[in-house]
Amino acid sequence: MSSDPSSDPSGARQSAPQSAPSRDTSSPAIELRGAGKAFRTPSGALHTAVRDLDLTVGRGEFVAVVGPTGCGKSTTLTLVSGLEEPTEGEVLVAGEAVRGINPDVGFVFQQDAVFPWRTVLSNVMAGPRFRGVARAEARERARDWLARVGLTAFADRYPHQLSGGQRKRVALAATFVNDPDILLMDEPFSALDVQTRALMSDELLDLWAGTGSSVVFVTHDLEESIALADKVVVMTAGPATVKEVFTIDLPRPRKVEEVRLQPRFVEIYREIWSSLGEEVRITRERGAGHAA
Repeated sequence: MSSDPSSDPSGARQSAPQSAPSRDTSSPAIELRGAGKAFRTPSGALHTAVRDLDLTVGRGEFVAVVGPTGCGKSTTLTLVSGLEEPTEGEVLVAGEAVRGINPDVGFVFQQDAVFPWRTVLSNVMAGPRFRGVARAEARERARDWLARVGLTAFADRYPHQLSGGQRKRVALAATFVNDPDILLMDEPFSALDVQTRALMSDELLDLWAGTGSSVVFVTHDLEESIALADKVVVMTAGPATVKEVFTIDLPRPRKVEEVRLQPRFVEIYREIWSSLGEEVRITRERGAGHAA
């Protein structure tokens, strides 16, 4: 850890995390090799969330992960982020084994991960300040990203004064301002209405374009996954492993509502659903059996 502490906008003193070491840029952004994760339940039983997970994400690649409810999609993200350690196998980022939380990895959660007591500007400044960036530079970076997400006029507002879509824009700005090599997204738009969700998907693609960041996007919405991603990974019913990987050959740049009208989009949807639908049915049958 750095010996030079910095103050965040709330006045708290925190040490900046150690800079990530230089990495071999020829390695994939993310590799999971036979990765598995098991948890202890409150009763003491062992629950396996994911097993034998093999997955590679290339640099600058947008990968969507779909699967039945509760199959372990979110657990996969926590393994990559370093929030959880695998109980078997390996998880590598840029060719190095994951050892704790990596400052080069950004995470956008389903719930808005913003500080309610801070203004919009202060929320977006928080990440750079924690990383030791001087206050003036952090403010400049934050204002730049607020302009990119269309929230310049809301810089002095608090999260409770914003709409759901605006709060999500704050979360995106607060993540992209740190220039992450990898962006992990766990159903980030699921709580939004249909129209806002489509607008946010377009905004995400615009923000991501040209950054070089690799994205892993977990969603229950198959249409959303196809519209956004370079490839879609279908997970099995839990304990999850990779069932199939589908390449999405739709041209970029894309507009979500437009691309969904293309005949090729419908073909891809049918192909993936034939695989995903089987796992959804397995999960439902298991649930019905437990209920009985």
